[in-house]
Amino acid sequence: MKKILTLVSILGLSLMVSAQTISKSELAEIQGSFVKDASTIALQNILTNDKNIKTKALNHAKVANQVDHYFKYRVDIKGITDQKSSGRCWMFTSMNVFRPDVIKQLNVPAFDFSHNFCYFWDMFEKSNLFLENVIATADRDMQDRDVEFFFKSPIGDGGVWNLFYNIAEKYGVVPKQVMPETEHSNNTGQMSSILRERLRAGGYQLREMYAAGSKIEALRAEKINILKDVYRVLALCLGEPPTEFSWRYKDNNGQIQVLTSTPLEFYKSIIPENYNTETYVMIMNDPTREYYKVYDISNYRNTYEGLNWVYLNLPNEDIKAAALASLKNNEPMYASCDVGKQYNSEAGILDVGTYDYESLFGINLKMDKKARILTRQSGSAHAMSIVGCDTDANDVPIKWEFENSWGPVSGNKGFLTFTDKWFDEYLFRIVINRKYLDAKAIKALDTKPIVLPPWDYMF
Repeated sequence: MKKILTLVSILGLSLMVSAQTISKSELAEIQGSFVKDASTIALQNILTNDKNIKTKALNHAKVANQVDHYFKYRVDIKGITDQKSSGRCWMFTSMNVFRPDVIKQLNVPAFDFSHNFCYFWDMFEKSNLFLENVIATADRDMQDRDVEFFFKSPIGDGGVWNLFYNIAEKYGVVPKQVMPETEHSNNTGQMSSILRERLRAGGYQLREMYAAGSKIEALRAEKINILKDVYRVLALCLGEPPTEFSWRYKDNNGQIQVLTSTPLEFYKSIIPENYNTETYVMIMNDPTREYYKVYDISNYRNTYEGLNWVYLNLPNEDIKAAALASLKNNEPMYASCDVGKQYNSEAGILDVGTYDYESLFGINLKMDKKARILTRQSGSAHAMSIVGCDTDANDVPIKWEFENSWGPVSGNKGFLTFTDKWFDEYLFRIVINRKYLDAKAIKALDTKPIVLPPWDYMF
């Protein structure tokens, strides 16, 4: 054992010795590599006088041979939603996949859900989960990784499909007119900041109570007091969510209809058959981990009793085959991706190589999807629903279409077209009916999940 420790010490010392500051000769070599020829001077002049690097890197050949917005298979979509200045894309997308069927069911020209209603209960439930996590870890040091993670971000707008499922199953959904958006549901920053401050103060108080010897009953009683404050802030900024409602609307025949219901009853009436976590599953492409395995993100949920983020890791080709089958059956899908990569907002197109920063600067930026994930260069940042696919003569996908939630002026009238190559590199996950998966994937769904921490590089 002593010999091993000595060897480790020697190796550590060797690394320290080999590490050094940049020498004068090395600096001279680096400086000398910047050759000011005519083209370099021209580039320097351009870039020092224009802050917009992205427009300078736009690949003209890509623009000249622009991808069109026509699709062989496409779900009939009416209307585009707008999440405004909020991080609720996952919530909008989760409900957007229902909208085409709801419009048919109600026989109306258009329909939208109240995202404000679901947002209220999402933030309320996330607050309770945070406080319960604080109580469960009250005996640990503040520097403990779990404790540090909880206090770093007690609540936030972000999420994935399972969070919508948890809220909808517990509280239901309502039409937009029943609980309209407010300035604070559309612009969540200030309200969220106040809630985080109250929760951090409350969480710290719970830890102090535990350290002073308070029993679990006293901690939970104080938790309720904190949640009263949370509810007050939410109600003042968002309005109180209804427990029942009566909604008047006009159908396609010009007839006025009245729908009287509770949020839960309405939810149950509009969701697809067998809308549960056994039938609808999240499949994901994460090349950093083994395929055909199920992964469970610990504590990644909003309701205390709810479903964690659980996914089956699959190769891209399996995901594409399932997605295409779903679209052929007129079923859109929840999806999430790294939307900021290679996105031409003017054209509403996502394509590999649209922006050529390597040629502009003469540098090497090459990384595959695995490397980008591990280095935090890429990760899932935005949720949208997949609503279309175009294929070649052999029915092989060429390009796909997202229904976005950035309003109708964004992209191609609210929609984004992405190439099949971009799918490979920057699309991460979809939620889909398991009937579209092949036998190997379905068998893998029945395996025991591998538990991952909530601070994992992928999440």
